[in-house]
Amino acid sequence: MDKILEALVSSSHSVPVKKAIVKKVVEAAEKEVTAEQCQALYTLTTRLIFLGEDAFQKQVGFQVLEAYARYHRADFELFFSKDFVLGLLQQGYGPLDRKDPAVVDYIHGCLRLLISCPSVLDIFSIIQTEILRMVCERPEPALCARLATMLSDFIQCIPREKTAILFCQQLVRTIGYFHCPASQERELREYVDQVTKVSTLLQNIWKAEPVTLLPSLQEVFAIISSTDPSFEPSIALASLVQHIPLQMITVLIKSLTTDQNVKDTSMTQALCRMIDWLSWPLAHHVEMWVIALLKGLAAVQKFTILIDVTLLKIELVFNRLWYPIVRQGALVVLSHMLLSFQHSPEAFHLVVPHIVDLVQSLKHDGLPTSKAFLLHFTELVHCMMYQYSGFPDLYDDILEAIKELPGPGEEKIKLVLNQSAWTSQSNSFASGLLRLPGKSETGKTGLINLGNTCYMNSIIQTLFSATDFRRLVLSLRLNDATANTLMKKLQLLFTFLSHTQRAAYAPRVFFEASRPPWFNAGSQQDCSEYLRFLLDRLHEEEKTIQVLMSAKSNVVSPGNDTGGETSAEDARVSPVAPVEGKSEGNDERTLIERMFGGRLSTGIRCMTCNSVSEKEEPFTDLSLAFCPSSTSTPLQTEGPSEEPRGPCQGAVNGGSEAPEIGPSPKPVTASTTGVQFVPGSSEPPLSVPDLVDYFLAPEILDKENAYFCQKCGSLQRAERGMRVVAAPEYLILTLLRFSYDAKCHVRRKILDNVTIPPLMRLPVHAPPPKHSSSSSSPPSSPLQVDSPESSENLAKKLKPSQREEEETGLEGDNGMAGGESEVGVWPAARFVPYVLSSVVMHSGMSSESGHYYSYGRNLNGADGAQHHLANPLALGEDPGNGQTEPIALTCSGATHPKQEVEEVCGGQVAGDWLLFNDSRVTFTSLGSVQNVTNRFPKDTAYVLIYRKQDVTGGQNSTGGVTANGMRLGSEPPLQKELMDAVTKDNKLFLQEQELNARTRALQAASASCSFRPNGSDDNEPPGSCGPSGGGGGGGGFNTVNRLVF
Repeated sequence: MDKILEALVSSSHSVPVKKAIVKKVVEAAEKEVTAEQCQALYTLTTRLIFLGEDAFQKQVGFQVLEAYARYHRADFELFFSKDFVLGLLQQGYGPLDRKDPAVVDYIHGCLRLLISCPSVLDIFSIIQTEILRMVCERPEPALCARLATMLSDFIQCIPREKTAILFCQQLVRTIGYFHCPASQERELREYVDQVTKVSTLLQNIWKAEPVTLLPSLQEVFAIISSTDPSFEPSIALASLVQHIPLQMITVLIKSLTTDQNVKDTSMTQALCRMIDWLSWPLAHHVEMWVIALLKGLAAVQKFTILIDVTLLKIELVFNRLWYPIVRQGALVVLSHMLLSFQHSPEAFHLVVPHIVDLVQSLKHDGLPTSKAFLLHFTELVHCMMYQYSGFPDLYDDILEAIKELPGPGEEKIKLVLNQSAWTSQSNSFASGLLRLPGKSETGKTGLINLGNTCYMNSIIQTLFSATDFRRLVLSLRLNDATANTLMKKLQLLFTFLSHTQRAAYAPRVFFEASRPPWFNAGSQQDCSEYLRFLLDRLHEEEKTIQVLMSAKSNVVSPGNDTGGETSAEDARVSPVAPVEGKSEGNDERTLIERMFGGRLSTGIRCMTCNSVSEKEEPFTDLSLAFCPSSTSTPLQTEGPSEEPRGPCQGAVNGGSEAPEIGPSPKPVTASTTGVQFVPGSSEPPLSVPDLVDYFLAPEILDKENAYFCQKCGSLQRAERGMRVVAAPEYLILTLLRFSYDAKCHVRRKILDNVTIPPLMRLPVHAPPPKHSSSSSSPPSSPLQVDSPESSENLAKKLKPSQREEEETGLEGDNGMAGGESEVGVWPAARFVPYVLSSVVMHSGMSSESGHYYSYGRNLNGADGAQHHLANPLALGEDPGNGQTEPIALTCSGATHPKQEVEEVCGGQVAGDWLLFNDSRVTFTSLGSVQNVTNRFPKDTAYVLIYRKQDVTGGQNSTGGVTANGMRLGSEPPLQKELMDAVTKDNKLFLQEQELNARTRALQAASASCSFRPNGSDDNEPPGSCGPSGGGGGGGGFNTVNRLVF
C-alpha cells in the first residue's frame, strides 16, 4: 500500500485522479493491515508531511496518517514513541531543522491521535522538558505561536511547579526578542496573531497557577528597564498588559516606585518603553498602567524622571493620535502628561506645531468616532493654552482652527489643572532634558527664563529694541574702573544679544546685578517697577562716576581744556560717553537723561487770588491711569453711587499701581482737551492718546483736596495743570492696570483694551516766561534720583491733603491745562511726533502672577532713526489755510493711509515687528500687536515705548540729540574686550553643542522603537504616517500604514 501511495503522489496523473485513489487508500484503513504495512505507511506519510514537494503531498500525508493511526492505534503507538518525539525536538527530521514550525505542528497532530493512549504520558514528560529548552533558545514568533497553540490544547505539556515559573519568565523574555521586519499587511496581521497566541498562553498559565504571575511581571520590568544598548525589547510585550489583573496596579506600582534598588536610569527606560507600547494595536489597558506609573513617580517626587520622559516621548505620543486604532489610549496618556507638566510650557510647545494639522485631519477623515475625539482633544488644547497664556504667535493658528468647536469653561479648566499637577513652580529647575530650538529665523537671540524672570527679559528686549539707546550703550568706552558697574554688565548683555550664536542667552550675571533688593528671586515681579529701578540705577551710577572722575584731573587727556566738549579720554573713562562727542549744551546729562529723560511743569492757580505756583520736575516715564468710568466693571471696588475719583493720573517716577477710586472734585465733563469721560457711556475702546489726555487734563482741587494758598493764607479752591516742557527721545508710557482694592486689600487688574496707535503726537510747551506771576521752585537736577522725594509719586508731592498722602497704593493726580487754561501764561504748544517702538504685554490677572512678553521693532542700521512724517497735518501744524486741529492741545494718535504708516513704521508691516517671549523670538506684525487683547483678553499692553521723530533732521528745541548729534547711523564696531567675551562664549557654546549631540544620540538609540514596519514613524504628519500620505486616519486594517508599532 505504501508503494502504491508513493508512486501515486509522484505520478503525472491529474489531481482529481490522485484524490480519487487517495480516497480509496484512506478507506482501506478500516481493513486488516499488517504491522509492517502500518509502519511503512506511517514512515511514508511522515516523510510526505515534512518533505513533501507541494501542499498536495503534505495534505495526503496528513489524511492517510490520521486514518491509519485511528484504526491501528497500537501500531501508531509503537511508531510515535517518546524516542521518536525526542529525536524530532532535538534533531529535526532529515534536512528539516528542529526549529521548523512544521515539527511542532506534526507533534501537535499526533498527540490528538494518541490522547487516550497510556504512552502519551511519557511523551508529555518529554515535551515538558524540551519545550522549556526551546523557549530558552528564543524561538521566532512563528515557532513560538505553534508551541503556544499546542500547549493551549495540551496543558499537560506545560512545565509544572517551579519549572512553570521559569517557563513563564523565559517565555516573557522570548516575547521581548520578537521582531517583525515585514512590511506587507498580510505579514503584519500574521505577526500580530502570533504574538496574541503567545500572550494568551501566558494568560492561561497565570490563571491556572497564580504563583507564576508576579515573577513574570518582574521579568517584564527587568526587560524594559534594561540599559543595555545592544538590546531593545520588542513592543510586543504590550500584548501582556491586557492580561494583568487591574486590581494589581496599585500594589505593583507602589512596589516599583518605592524600591530603592531600582535606579532612576532603569525607571526612565521602563517608563519610556511602556509609553512605546501605546503603538501596539489591539492592546488594552496600556494607558492605565502608564498613567499609574506616572502618578506613582509623582507621589515619590521623582520629578526628574517625569520631566525627562515627558520631553523625550511627548511628540511620539502625540503622533499616535493620527492612527484611529490606538488614538484613544494615546490621548489619555497625552492629556495626563501635558496637564501634569505645569512648571513649564516646553512640553506643550513641542506638540503645538502639529495641532492644526491634526485638527484639520479629524474634521475631514469621515470616521464616526472622530467628532467625539476632536471635542476631547480640543478641550485639552484649551486647557493648555489657558495654563500657558502669553504666546499669541504660537496659538493664533490653533484658535482659528478650533474656533467653531465648543470649549470648556474657565472653572472647568481650573479644576482640571488643579487635579492634574504633579509639580509646582518651585520645581522648575529640576534637571531635565533641555531642548532649546535652534536660533530662530529672525536671527535674534532670546533670553532664558531663570525662574519667573520674564519681567526682566521683556524689559531687556524692549531696551535692546531701542535702537539709538542700544547703539550708544555698545559704543561706550569703559575702562577697568567701571568693570563692575551695571552699565558695563548691560553693555556685555547687549553684546551677547547682538553677536552670540546661542538661540537664547541666560542673563544670570545681569539679573543678580540689576535685581532690586526687595525683589525676591524666583517670584514674579512688576516689570515697570523693574524698568524704573534699572534706569534710576544707571543714571545714579553715571552721576557718581562723573563726580569721581571730575575730582581726578589726571584722567583727563592733555590739551582737553574745553569745558563743553568731551575728549576721547573722557569717553574711555566715562561709563556713558559714546564714540561721538556729546552735543553742545548737554555736557552734564547722563545717557539715561538724554535718551529717556523729559520734564514736566506743574502749575497750581488759586481761584480766589489767581496766584500761580509753578514747579518743574524731570521724568523718565509717564504712568497713565484709567478714568474711573472707563475701567472694567468687575474690577470696580466701589458702588456706582459713589463719585468718580478725579485725580486718576499716574505717577511720574512712581509706582505702577493705579489709585483706589475715591471721591474727588475733579469734573468728568468736557475739558479744554476735548476729552469726555462719561460714566456708563458706550464709547469705543480707549486709546493711548486718550490716556495721555487724561493724564494732562486740568483738575480742580476742592473740599478735602483744597489747596493751601500762601498768598491767601488758607485752604482755597484751586486749579492744577500739568504740561510737558521737554520731550524725551524715547517716551515710556506705563498703563496703570493694577488698581488697589482697599476693601479686600488686593491689587486687581484692569482688563480694558487700549488701542495702540503706531504714530502719536505729544503736545510740548516751552517754559513760561520768568516774569509771570508765579512762585516757581528752583529747577532741580536731572532725575534727582538721589533725592528721597524724587522717587515718590510726583502727584503725591503735589497733594496737600493729609488723607490722600496717607493712602497706600494711590498714584496721585496729574493734569494739564489746555490752551484755554488760566494756570499761568504759557506759549502755544508744539506737537512732537512719536512712532511706536516696543510694547510690553502682561498676560494674567494680577501683578504677582502671569507672564510678560514684549513686541519690538526690527530695526536695521539707521532704519527708523531718521524717519519723519512728510505730511505737516500729521504733526498738528497749521497747513497754511488758517485751519488747525479742533482740539489744539490734545495728544493724539495720527491717522494715515496704510502706505504712509508702513513707511513711517519701518517698511514691511508683517516682518518689521518681533515678538520676544523669553527664549522664543518670532516675526509678527503691527496688526498682531494691536489686536492681541481682542484675541486674548488676559493679554494687555502694560509698558509702551515711543521713539521721537525728528522733523528737521537736526537738533530740536528740546535739547535732544539727533542724527547730527549723538545718534549713530549704524551698529558700532565691537570693541576688543567685548569681542573676546563673545568669542569665548561662542566656543563654549560649540563645546556644549557637541556634548549635547552625543547625549542625544545615546538617548535616541536607547529610546528607538524596536518594530517599525514602515520605517520610523516619529516623523511629523502628514507624510507616510499621516492621513494624506498613508491613510493613517482611515481606521481598521485597510492599509498597512494603519498598523502602528
